[in-house]
Amino acid sequence: MAYKRYKLALLFRAMLLFISLFALAWVILVLDFKTKLPVALVSISPVILVVVYSFVSLYKFVIKRFEEMDDFFESVKYRDFSRWFTEKSGPEDIRRLHKGFNEVNKTIKEINKEKEEQHLYLQKILELMDTGIMTYSTDTDKVLWINDSFKKILSIPSLKTTQFIQKRNEKLHDAIFETNHAEGNTISVEVNNEKIKVLINSSIFLIRDESFKLVVIKNIDDTINKTESEAWKKLLSVMTHEIMNSIAPISSLAETLQYKIRASIENPHENALEIIDLEEGIETIKNRSEGLLKFAKTYRSLNKVTELNLNNISVSELFNNIKNLMKPSLESKNIELIFELDNPGLKIEIDTYLIEQVLINLILNAVEACKESESPIITISAQKNVSGKRLIKVTDNGTGIPDEIIEDIFIPFFTTKKTGSGIGLSLCKQIMLLHKGKIQIKTIQGQGTAISLVF
Repeated sequence: MAYKRYKLALLFRAMLLFISLFALAWVILVLDFKTKLPVALVSISPVILVVVYSFVSLYKFVIKRFEEMDDFFESVKYRDFSRWFTEKSGPEDIRRLHKGFNEVNKTIKEINKEKEEQHLYLQKILELMDTGIMTYSTDTDKVLWINDSFKKILSIPSLKTTQFIQKRNEKLHDAIFETNHAEGNTISVEVNNEKIKVLINSSIFLIRDESFKLVVIKNIDDTINKTESEAWKKLLSVMTHEIMNSIAPISSLAETLQYKIRASIENPHENALEIIDLEEGIETIKNRSEGLLKFAKTYRSLNKVTELNLNNISVSELFNNIKNLMKPSLESKNIELIFELDNPGLKIEIDTYLIEQVLINLILNAVEACKESESPIITISAQKNVSGKRLIKVTDNGTGIPDEIIEDIFIPFFTTKKTGSGIGLSLCKQIMLLHKGKIQIKTIQGQGTAISLVF
């Protein structure tokens, strides 16, 4: 509506100027300036005044709007967005124009406020980071911004230029600022007569044709020490878990053999000592001890093993070793251990010591799952399926594995046991992967679990 009135007012003034000019031209043609000059001048004066008034009115009307816009653009030029243009006086189109100017100023002030808030928020985040960040001009060496972490890592106070560091420690200055670290490097620097390792990255960028450099550093000494400490703790946890898994059945078997020997010594007629049983028991202890020793030597580089000590062995022999080793300890817990082998001649190419370790882990897990069963049974079976793959299966009638954790049980150090280390099943999976095999699990809560080793 305001602009419509502005157009009408402009048109009215243009028409008034046109009509007055037309009238002036007509008067000049009609009047006789030669014979009646005084009369002609008197007659033409009002018309001339109307023409002048129309021209001045049109000029002021148009120029006023341009002056207002020029005034606004001047304030924009000098970033003065605090000015307020009056909206309550003057022509309606001018008031409408002022309202538009005020809206623009208000919007720009809100944008600047948001940018300032974001800048302060980002600056606060960068200040709280334990990573050192610094930006400086490569032309003047003047520091544009630096956070406390950067000063703390390099043990420097507030600084205005990088030359301050150069005067104090030229080697440190050259390593941090003169060397290119665009790809990211790990370097050792000397700070307060002490060598520290830092991860450093740098990048050069332009702002208004001025070159700046961003330097990011992080002290990784503490991180390395912490990581090494955690790695040693986990390694010790794994080794303890696996050693205890093997020692427990060995100890139980040795105790059983010792009991039989003592009984035979005290009463040789009623408790005749079977030399074959004694020999088998001692052989089992010897083999498992050798396997444990080999495991202790190879575990630390298990994830790098590319060649296994593979032998084509009889599954019945493997089962017999596990039976001699595990049966005494399971009998003391009233757990029945059953071995099923449809084909006594079935052979499998494996690293015997490592697969024995896998089976010990699976049996001990089954023992834990059968704690609440009235008649706990653990079955070890082997077969060759239709596709020619060999399967060794460990089945129990325990509590089963909850659905919500079935996907996590092979994750290293994941455990639901209060005293568990969470590495048994992850280690079993690793050993099977080394054999280019896999582990399959079928479980029903409340009924039991079957874990198959597929070769």
